[in-house]
Amino acid sequence: MAKMVPDVVICGFVITALLVIHFFSDILRLSLGGYYTHATLSQLVESHSNKEYSWLLKLLANCFGYSCVFVPGYLIYKYVGSTKYLERSEKTCIYTAVSMCITGTPGTELDYSESMERKPMEPLPTTNGAKTRTKSQETLLLGWCFGGLMISYLTWGVLQEKIMTQQYFNSDGQPSHFKDSQFLVFCNRLSAFTCAMVTLRIKRPAGRHCTPLYKYSFASFSNIMSAWFQYEALKFVSFPTQVLAKACKIIPVMLMGKIISKNKYDWYEYVSAILISLGMIFFMTGSASGTKASSVTTFTGIFLLTMYLTCDSFTANWQDDLFKNYEMSSLQMMAGVNLFSTIFTATSLWVQGGFMDSLAFASEHPKFIIDALTISMCSAVGQLFIFYTISVFGAVVFTIIMTLRQAFAILLSCLIYKHKISVLGIFGILVVFFAVFMRSYGKQRMKAIRKRAEAHKPKMAA
Repeated sequence: MAKMVPDVVICGFVITALLVIHFFSDILRLSLGGYYTHATLSQLVESHSNKEYSWLLKLLANCFGYSCVFVPGYLIYKYVGSTKYLERSEKTCIYTAVSMCITGTPGTELDYSESMERKPMEPLPTTNGAKTRTKSQETLLLGWCFGGLMISYLTWGVLQEKIMTQQYFNSDGQPSHFKDSQFLVFCNRLSAFTCAMVTLRIKRPAGRHCTPLYKYSFASFSNIMSAWFQYEALKFVSFPTQVLAKACKIIPVMLMGKIISKNKYDWYEYVSAILISLGMIFFMTGSASGTKASSVTTFTGIFLLTMYLTCDSFTANWQDDLFKNYEMSSLQMMAGVNLFSTIFTATSLWVQGGFMDSLAFASEHPKFIIDALTISMCSAVGQLFIFYTISVFGAVVFTIIMTLRQAFAILLSCLIYKHKISVLGIFGILVVFFAVFMRSYGKQRMKAIRKRAEAHKPKMAA
């Protein structure tokens, strides 16, 4: 019986944290006058605040829900380290779960004298599948990847703007907007996790997974925050503005790379970053002249986009760091990150009462169900196409395809939702896409130059 005490303590951490956080959420709900209503915590916060700044209070409410994962997780991590739980306890299901989260394996004793990071395993031998394909097969495969990425993400972009900006009509013909962007994030991440796990079951990776699961939680948190900021930004800026802002992701990625990984960049990367910034200034100036949005709304939209880019850049750099330190496949990364994203958003929705409200909205608006399912499947399938395209054709071909996709996304959005862009705005778009192409070309050229230099080193030494 005594051997079960650590497992009981761990379960106690989880249950106590959930009850305490739910208790405080009820107090907050009561203080906002919504205890006896069916409104979610986010809706109550929005109704008691200025529309321009309600997103900030909703963000705090979301983070309050995420603490249901962070607080017990931190307590369990400290408890396991101080009691040497993994060395002394019996191998129960709780032991296996804790071991997977902290060490990456289902039954490994933790060495407390050393860092928990493992050295990367030897790289697996690459296959020569690409060399055996004929030219026509290569063209068909490229067309398949191009079509898959285009269809997945163009559909995703159009429906994303529709869900967050357009009205849905119920059976009585009454219009209403869907407001809980966190529910969409949950649907997308659950779909992506399911898709990744099914694919992993069908096509098992050669190497054994050895990454501590808690490492994924940091990338997962920044990932769901970037997705939330992205959806909220659509309430304040147009979709073309958001697409162009994504091209600016290079700038915060470089900054995060400098801070996190101490990366060094070539001159063409700095030039492309400057051109992208100038292109965005031209686009925003040209678009602003034809809109009636207030300066507060414009500032809020730009701030939300900036936060989206910052979180997304952190995600990319953290994942890159995981790839360098641990042996894992892209599908394992996809599954790990989306697992925690699903847990984070599910607990936050549970605390706020967002599940029932979103499901009630879906039951009254059948078209929303179709749109939500479609956008979730497009997001999941699109991620699979991303990993496959990069593995077969490389990052440069993938970047070119996604750049073309962004151009088509802007065109589709302008045609469907009647966005107006001035000549200066169009010029800004061209400058941004030119900078992205220049960056891709420069990267490829520099790789080729370095390869030739490495190849000549032995000869020079001889």
